[in-house]
Amino acid sequence: MNQWLNPGSLWDELRDGLPIERELACRLIRATDEELPALLAAAVAVKERFHPGVITYSRKVFLPLTNLCRDYCGYCIFRRDPSDAGARTMTPEEVLEVAKAGEKLGCREALFSLGDKPELAFPEMRDTLRKLGYKSTLHYLEAMCELVLRETSLLPHANPGLLSAEWVRRLSAVCPSLGLMLESTSRALLSPGAAHDRAPDKVPARRLQTIEEAGKHQIPFTTGLLIGIGEAPDDRVDTLLAIRDLDRRYGHIQEVIVQNFRVKPAIPMASWPEPSRSEILRTAAVARLVLREMNIQAPPNLTSPGYDVLLAAGINDWGGVSPLTPDFINPEAPWPHLAELERRTEAAGQRLRHRLCVYPEFVPAVAARRGLMPDRLRAAADQQGLARAA
Repeated sequence: MNQWLNPGSLWDELRDGLPIERELACRLIRATDEELPALLAAAVAVKERFHPGVITYSRKVFLPLTNLCRDYCGYCIFRRDPSDAGARTMTPEEVLEVAKAGEKLGCREALFSLGDKPELAFPEMRDTLRKLGYKSTLHYLEAMCELVLRETSLLPHANPGLLSAEWVRRLSAVCPSLGLMLESTSRALLSPGAAHDRAPDKVPARRLQTIEEAGKHQIPFTTGLLIGIGEAPDDRVDTLLAIRDLDRRYGHIQEVIVQNFRVKPAIPMASWPEPSRSEILRTAAVARLVLREMNIQAPPNLTSPGYDVLLAAGINDWGGVSPLTPDFINPEAPWPHLAELERRTEAAGQRLRHRLCVYPEFVPAVAARRGLMPDRLRAAADQQGLARAA
């Protein structure tokens, strides 16, 4: 790629919006350290064409509805078996207590995260659901989203794992947006001892099917890739291209997250190397060049200190940041304080704007529906589709 360093080279064409296909993307994601500044500059130029001068974030509460999960991913510290210390399922009273506390702090998003269908693996979860009065974890999630809608001004966003077409439709009535990390299209990660060994819900085709079902129902959808879990650089490109292909068919991908693996104690991958900062920057920059106008997010708490360097890779969103609850998926990585996030964003020449869990360009279509959820969305959104000032 050294020839690209010359004036009038491909870097200029990239800044001008040259379409990126697989071969070129695979070469870009392997850019040398010498070439990295030019790659980043091209990504920022494309970002500024579509999202000039603005970085968004969502002020949220994190609701870990249940941490019981039938999958055993090598990098996860969130999931529990019923007999494990810290295994728990939130009660409706706890859900409402956290949501109302967040509301007082200006939060507008209630992020529900939970294990994938734990009742299929654990009789203890079936007993818990029976006592709560629900048939399944998804029925319970649906009810808790409705509870938050009814009793607070927060808008639910749910990450419940794989979903059938019926459950995509049902949850879309109580959630303006849904999410599922694709993570990777690499089937090698399902091999014995790999990151997704013993994780039946991480089969790439099954996750792509859920994302496609959301597209068929025109549900604003958040997805993304998890880097550093054993995939090759080309696998990252393939994951981005799979996301792009689905969005081209349905136009429903509202956000693509570039999330980096972080080492934690007591996980199978505790001795696994974390991706370098330059790897994170390369991946985010290639995501911007491949996905162009789409919203690209990278979590600031996973690249601290110095998370503002992510702005140099062409992202336009910081994701959810909570003034109340920790990141239960990455508890070792606290959220940045909102005042500091704003200061660093403005120091990079960008304005920080508070969005809802559904991105502004998707607000009109969701708000046009009937029911309690679109009523709440219309009340929460300003004229630009961002979060209305409290």
